[in-house]
Amino acid sequence: MNDSSWGASPRAGHWGAPEDTVGATAGSAAESGSTGKTPPMPPPPPAPAPEPPPQPPAPAKKSAGRNLQAAIGVGVGLGAIVLAALFIVKAVFVGVVVAAVVVGVWELTSRLAERKGIRVPLVPLAVGGAAMVVAGYLQGADGAWVAMALTSLAILVWRMTEPPHDYLRDVTAGVFAAFYVPFLATFVVMMLAADDGPRRVLVFLLLTVISDTGAYAVGWRFGRRKLAPRISHGKTREGLLGAIAFAMVAGALLMEFFIDGGHWWQGLLLGLAAALSATLGDLGESMIKRDLDIKDMGTLLPGHGGVFDRFDAMLLVLPAVFFLAYRI
Repeated sequence: MNDSSWGASPRAGHWGAPEDTVGATAGSAAESGSTGKTPPMPPPPPAPAPEPPPQPPAPAKKSAGRNLQAAIGVGVGLGAIVLAALFIVKAVFVGVVVAAVVVGVWELTSRLAERKGIRVPLVPLAVGGAAMVVAGYLQGADGAWVAMALTSLAILVWRMTEPPHDYLRDVTAGVFAAFYVPFLATFVVMMLAADDGPRRVLVFLLLTVISDTGAYAVGWRFGRRKLAPRISHGKTREGLLGAIAFAMVAGALLMEFFIDGGHWWQGLLLGLAAALSATLGDLGESMIKRDLDIKDMGTLLPGHGGVFDRFDAMLLVLPAVFFLAYRI
């Protein structure tokens, strides 16, 4: 667009333009005057096309939060070891339980020391825990209780070799660890001591695994309402219902067709108790982890965390299975 489009230009010399430019402008003005109309303005440039609205981000896919392939591989390997030890020689399975207990208490006491400064005497706890498992297998509940009492006494005495500061806190944590890990683990070797002990232990293992599978499958697909959001963000009420349903069906089938003298109604009660106690075990360890501000107790098992992370739910399932399946 130039100045001639808007009609006559100003007087010559007003803008300091040369004479030939003024003359040309005057000529244009004369032509415009002869027509009596001002030339129309050129059309404005077309408006740019509006940008499309931003697309909402694609919803994130649900994830289990762990390396699933590693978790499956480690789980299959552990299962093969446990089953081989369980059905070949009972003493070998007792050794596997002892090893798991010792590693579990080491992981627990290490995290307590790192995160809270709690100094639990590891030597009497590990030795006493191993003795507790062996005593439970050989002498039953009486042997387990005696070993538990002696382990607690050893923890109190061992801690006396250090300064008295925080003595009560340390020995309390030690007695708690002795009860939580090795004492509860004695129930599995007490089941093993029976004539059909391997079958009883297998029922316990299957119920725990099936309950966990049901909780994961149903919770991952249908989980909406949190079960205990202040403790665990991953657990849902729908997942708990899935765990109960899977465990009750499995319990009824196992007790009716796998255990001599078992009844399907026992299996229903057994599955219900196993699912509830496994969930409580998971929540209990989640509370400990939140208090310690950690995700896992250890790193020995890829995809699972530590040894303690693998059998935490099983510890509370053991008393329920032991009582409901073999005491009623």
